[in-house]
Amino acid sequence: MPRPLPTDYPDFYARYVDLVPEEDVLTAMQAQAATTRERLLSFADRPDHRYAPDKWSVRQMLGHMTDTERVFGFRALWFARTDPSALPGFEQDDWMQASDFSAPLEDLLTEFETVRRGHILFLKHLSPDAWERRGIANGHSFSVRAYAYGMLGHERAHLKLLEERYR
Repeated sequence: MPRPLPTDYPDFYARYVDLVPEEDVLTAMQAQAATTRERLLSFADRPDHRYAPDKWSVRQMLGHMTDTERVFGFRALWFARTDPSALPGFEQDDWMQASDFSAPLEDLLTEFETVRRGHILFLKHLSPDAWERRGIANGHSFSVRAYAYGMLGHERAHLKLLEERYR
């Protein structure tokens, strides 16, 4: 599967797509699992750590990663199935206010991994033309392919944030 073209997503989404240099996004998604598990579990003794008082805890960040994975995956499904309806955006801070990510870090991580595995299986069985299908989300045009790369790029963006700010 070739990388998404800049016309497959709005400019602001490049911050995720650019973090995925691989051509084979499905293999990259599978390979990322061990790194993600290791980095997040390195905070097992301090899952409520925040790098600043008004920032999310490690647990909350992982919950946000799972929420976003679900949203991106749903959008990819919606567009792959050629539903013509535009999808709304979501405000991550509002979602965080309505969330309870107090479960053990291991449970939250297992939830993220399970959602990701489901998306890998879904994407793996798409026809080549389904990867190119497009739709509107949050007022912007996206391809299914862009969402696959965005899922992995979003994960990597947050792991980078963990290393740079939470250590």
